[in-house]
Amino acid sequence: MSTPGHKGRATLTLATSSLWHLPYPFNVARLFGPRYSLRCILFHNVADTESSFTRGLGGTISRKSFEGVLRFLAEHYTPVSLQQVLSSFEGQMLPPRPVLVTFDDAYVSIREVAAPLCRQFGVPALFFINAACLDNRQLALDNLICYVVNVFGLDMINAAIRSVRGGGSAEVRSLKEVFARFLPRTSLSDRATFQSVLLQLSRIDQSSLALEAGLYLSSQHLREFASFNFEIGNHTYTHVICRSLMREEFAKEIDQNRMVLEAISGRKVRSFSVPYGSAADFSSELLVHLQQSGYEAAFLAEGQSNSLRTDCWHLNRVSVGAGSDAGVFSEIEILPRLRTFRRKLFTHSPWEPDISLLKCLHLEGEGDNVQ
Repeated sequence: MSTPGHKGRATLTLATSSLWHLPYPFNVARLFGPRYSLRCILFHNVADTESSFTRGLGGTISRKSFEGVLRFLAEHYTPVSLQQVLSSFEGQMLPPRPVLVTFDDAYVSIREVAAPLCRQFGVPALFFINAACLDNRQLALDNLICYVVNVFGLDMINAAIRSVRGGGSAEVRSLKEVFARFLPRTSLSDRATFQSVLLQLSRIDQSSLALEAGLYLSSQHLREFASFNFEIGNHTYTHVICRSLMREEFAKEIDQNRMVLEAISGRKVRSFSVPYGSAADFSSELLVHLQQSGYEAAFLAEGQSNSLRTDCWHLNRVSVGAGSDAGVFSEIEILPRLRTFRRKLFTHSPWEPDISLLKCLHLEGEGDNVQ
């Protein structure tokens, strides 16, 4: 279930990828926007085929494409660790053309496929994990919704939505709208009710289905990541949209997740990734909570470039999924600059941008999972 935005992004990537074949392409890229400091890229699931649990989420890259990206990074960039990034904010210089590789969610494919390839190419990484999914005890809500849509259709999703909203007409017309319209407006308690009703309507035994699907990491996998030069980060306990969290709910979703991850891995968790990646979900209250809790960095996923002025609490990441060097170059170097330029243009403009125009440009950002 490919979304229009996903198709548009692919079209724009194809259109700008020809720049890779020009002389000195990295110099040419500077013509498209401000100076680019840390490149920060994001992956979710590395698999050659999508299942009913992931089809339509837009977060899967094939092993061949992923390996191609790593080869491209190793040849044209300098992969760095989180520690190097943090040290750069204290005055230590980053190496030329630095890139930080990150992963979100808790897919087992990162341990089975991505981590060995990262080690092969000498690429350290940062993996943001939802501990509720470890050992396949339950399904992440994203994967459950995806499964229900692919197996039963949207009508069942809308029936569950109506039970939460108290009746009325169908709320969503696509999988993307579930994440873009319904969930951001849903409290943590209503989200739990929605999930419970969805399981009842579909007659799914969640624990059995999760175990059968085997989508996620085991606790043992988590302990093994240190040997691959992977650092573990916090992605909330159940992959919740943070704008829906009350301050008193931070302990359940953020503090609990950190506690579980540190207890299993035996390593300190010092960075946080905002689920779905939007700055709209990163409130000042959440920022203060992270700072007071001893975190050292936070990451978004709006697909924009990081400049020398970007601080350690608003590091932006870019989803990469192209299958060619030219496409990867476009996704890392060109599109983030264009998005950043667009954001600055409209932020300082006295008029509101035409949303339909933005959608035609397909520069509306990346987002976590649904693109």
